[in-house]
Amino acid sequence: MFFIIFRSRHLACAFVGVVLWTLTWLGFCAAPASAAESDPVYGDDLVYGMIGAPGNLLTFMSSDTASREVASQFYVSLLRYDKNIEIEPWAAESYEVLDGGLRLRFTLRKGILWQDGTELTVDDVEFTYKLMIDPKTPTAYGGDFKAVQSFTKLDRYSFEVRYAKPFARSLVTWMTDIMPKHLLEGQDLRGTPLAFKPVSCGPFILEENRPGSMLTLAANPNYFEGRPRLNKLIYRVIPDAGTMFMELKAGKLDLMPALTPQQYVFQAQKPAFAKEYALYSSLASSYVYLGYNSKSPFFADEHVRVAFAYALNKADIIKGALLGQGEPTIGPYKPGTWTYNDNIVDYPHDPKKALELLAEAGWKPNAEGKLEKDGRPFSFTVLVNQGNEARIKTAVIIQYELAKLGIEMKIRTLEWAAFLSIVQNRRFDAVILGWTIPADPDGYDVWHSSGVGGMLNFVDFADSEADDLLERARSTFDQDERKKLYARFQEILHRRQPYCFLYVPEQITAVQRRFRGIEPAPAGIFYNFNDWWVPRADQRYRMTP
Repeated sequence: MFFIIFRSRHLACAFVGVVLWTLTWLGFCAAPASAAESDPVYGDDLVYGMIGAPGNLLTFMSSDTASREVASQFYVSLLRYDKNIEIEPWAAESYEVLDGGLRLRFTLRKGILWQDGTELTVDDVEFTYKLMIDPKTPTAYGGDFKAVQSFTKLDRYSFEVRYAKPFARSLVTWMTDIMPKHLLEGQDLRGTPLAFKPVSCGPFILEENRPGSMLTLAANPNYFEGRPRLNKLIYRVIPDAGTMFMELKAGKLDLMPALTPQQYVFQAQKPAFAKEYALYSSLASSYVYLGYNSKSPFFADEHVRVAFAYALNKADIIKGALLGQGEPTIGPYKPGTWTYNDNIVDYPHDPKKALELLAEAGWKPNAEGKLEKDGRPFSFTVLVNQGNEARIKTAVIIQYELAKLGIEMKIRTLEWAAFLSIVQNRRFDAVILGWTIPADPDGYDVWHSSGVGGMLNFVDFADSEADDLLERARSTFDQDERKKLYARFQEILHRRQPYCFLYVPEQITAVQRRFRGIEPAPAGIFYNFNDWWVPRADQRYRMTP
């Protein structure tokens, strides 16, 4: 459940006239890069492989990777992160932090247009704010906005917000996508056609949506930062990583965002592949975990969850499922960052200790060596989303380790939409899933007890001390103080084990070599996606009158 947002900062360009075009496919094999053409030009398309199909293209109503990734092309926010993961203005022309953080003042850029020609103004920002705090709005992201004490419109392009007390995420709050008041006001949010046919003010416009199959996005000629260099961004939904890789090798995809370890180690190193595709690798800003339904009869007892931590061998999981392409983790933060608690010593792989804890919880071996409690065998099902080879292999390794203790773990793989429905309705024992690790460490929406019963805290974790730590950490701008609070928060998660945090994988993205302008940075490679370009001689798709 992680997502990548494409952003751009290139200069504006002008369009003159209206031309009808047809798309011409110029062949599978990329021509050698043109040595004579060094200046960026316009043209060509990028075909992007996507594991899951988007479910909702209104970002405040979606929590899955696919929906948010595609929708990020249509909307803008006041602020964003730059390539060094520093906050910068975007739809805002400027912003001020006043009164020690108790007051923020924003001034919008003039001339930001929605696709239908309507100008984006403070009315849209105010509408979005009210939408997020409305208890009737089906969103998991309203918590930050509820910390706002007042919203004051100063004029058509400027406004102020006040806070009753310092709020560490105050600026991050305003990285939320701005929604169109003139289109969404009064709409049934659960049935609005904008969920599938959004009106854009971002870099791309939705041209065609074939649900479950393909989405075609066209460059927005009126995007206020300038039209993207590429003509189109085409998302192809391919639910299986193996099939996606075959399509990549066949030249039917230009980009695969996450090669599996097997694909990387055994196939991507071959000269024929390396000739066609450039690889970009970094420790992912996401982690994979085994999450437990706290209401399940198998996992309500903390002893059982801790026993699993002793039973599982993370080193073997990383070696077997990732072929060594990842790092073990003990919490929801990225190893090596200021938030990660390096002082926590992980549970060692100790099956004997695991059995002792299971016995304390009442799970003891029967005559056949199978664990049972009150005549009930320890037999549960773990859910894994289809197409994610690494997570499925992780499940198989865990299944093997638990079987040695007398526990039966059945594996059920599901298409993404069905997976989300079951998880959000709490009809599961355990899941193997992943979360994005955001730049700001606040984990309130996922871990605070106010989220019990909601979409993000779906394991229904509740701990009064954790609540206090999360509240205090988001109420100070002092990073040293936040570090101490989050360190203690991680100790609670480690002790209570609502998840067994498994690993942070290496993310390896393959991009067809004809694309230029890719500049790896701390924010990844997609931060300047709108600046990517292809020399004319190498363009595969051309628009002809």
